[in-house]
Amino acid sequence: MKSIVVVDKNWGIGKNNGLLFSLKKDMAFFRSQTLNKVVCMGKNTLLSFPNAKPLPKRVNIVLSTKEIFDGCIMVKSLDELFEEIKKYPTDDIFFIGGARFYETTLPFVDSVLVTKVDSDGGAEVFFKNLDADFDWELISESEAIEDNGYTIRFAEYRNKNKKIYGEK
Repeated sequence: MKSIVVVDKNWGIGKNNGLLFSLKKDMAFFRSQTLNKVVCMGKNTLLSFPNAKPLPKRVNIVLSTKEIFDGCIMVKSLDELFEEIKKYPTDDIFFIGGARFYETTLPFVDSVLVTKVDSDGGAEVFFKNLDADFDWELISESEAIEDNGYTIRFAEYRNKNKKIYGEK
């Protein structure tokens, strides 16, 4: 299981229920990683998509206690989410947001794919700073590239202290 996220230089990830930046190379990277895979998210992330529609050519699992969205597998709790994802290969599962969803699931993922943007996006919500957390290790980082006027790097962090959901 992996999380995949875009962060600004302060580990900010969003504002006004949207992304901080419009990045074509990052979107292509996201697509290449998640196409024909399983994407898991909170309801606000789904609502942030164009027309609040699920991502095509992916299994979309949405955590929501009340709403039901067409084209998605709906789960009402973390217990239901982790039961549902047992049906899929672990390497095919991506947690894609939002902030609270990331925070809750982060201890259980093997790694995080982070697109780092060397800019301050004026974020309202943040991802955990993995560089400052001893449980996380940077295992790869690309050279800097330009994307829509921003300098970005693709990085991968490994969870050195992965938890198994449901175990104490």
